[in-house]
Amino acid sequence: MRWNKISIIGTGLLGGSLALAIKQRQLAGTVHAFVRREASVVECTKLEIADLVTRDIRQAVDGADLIILCTPLGQLAERAGDLRPFLKPGAVVTDVGSVKGPVVRDLEPIIREGKGEFVGSHPMAGSERAGAAAARGDLFQSAVCLVTPTRQTSAAALAAVEGFWQSVGAWPIRISAEAHDDLVSRSSHLPHVVAAELANYILSPAHPKEQSLVCATGFRDTTRIASGSPEMWRDIALANRANLCRVLGVFIEDLQEFQLALEREDVQAIQEFFTNAKQRRDAWRPYSPASSPE
Repeated sequence: MRWNKISIIGTGLLGGSLALAIKQRQLAGTVHAFVRREASVVECTKLEIADLVTRDIRQAVDGADLIILCTPLGQLAERAGDLRPFLKPGAVVTDVGSVKGPVVRDLEPIIREGKGEFVGSHPMAGSERAGAAAARGDLFQSAVCLVTPTRQTSAAALAAVEGFWQSVGAWPIRISAEAHDDLVSRSSHLPHVVAAELANYILSPAHPKEQSLVCATGFRDTTRIASGSPEMWRDIALANRANLCRVLGVFIEDLQEFQLALEREDVQAIQEFFTNAKQRRDAWRPYSPASSPE
């Protein structure tokens, strides 16, 4: 499918990568990008992120068939309200937010008031790097993209969003917003909290200065994602706090069981802990259409 005009709202890693992918794959006649700062206009123009980079939200979205919100979670509702008066009737709006329940609840009525249609989506792709300079056109290649339609979502809008993600190389999977937030609280949000705490604890200035010298590849690989944007992850944690609190509780209980096994020198329990982890990790394979049960 080829679009007449696609607008990207926010040109960080995800927004910038989407704009590049659209241009490289010639998916639209023109790609416009909205940014908040003049410095971002200069940077994104130099990087040729989009055909037009502007701070004027009306100019960015006027006449657009598809609009993709790529701002931090805390700004999504405000941006949706800003662009609502300038929506082309029938325009499809989606996003890339890591939490879907509150986003879908807040944005669907805003976009509907503007005669458009909102369909939530979340590409499972990213990097610890941030900003337009880190953008790359192949970021979404073979990535799962969770799409969260509601009862009000039209078949045409859903097909448009799923078709778009397929066109940038991703594999869309339909799921409810509530199921999405439950699943990613374990697979994405919990691992980030764990990585952040490992970095906080192990690299604490309270430890001997030699501590960092003995942090090798295991520490590097386990904590890589802790270098992600603190503001972005603050918003994610708060937006999905109920699910995250629940899974943190289970995780802490599991660690306490392991701690108790160590204290008791329970060799069998310790062995099972590591054996189960190895077997489950070795058996895991990233999603691909060939592995889908459908």
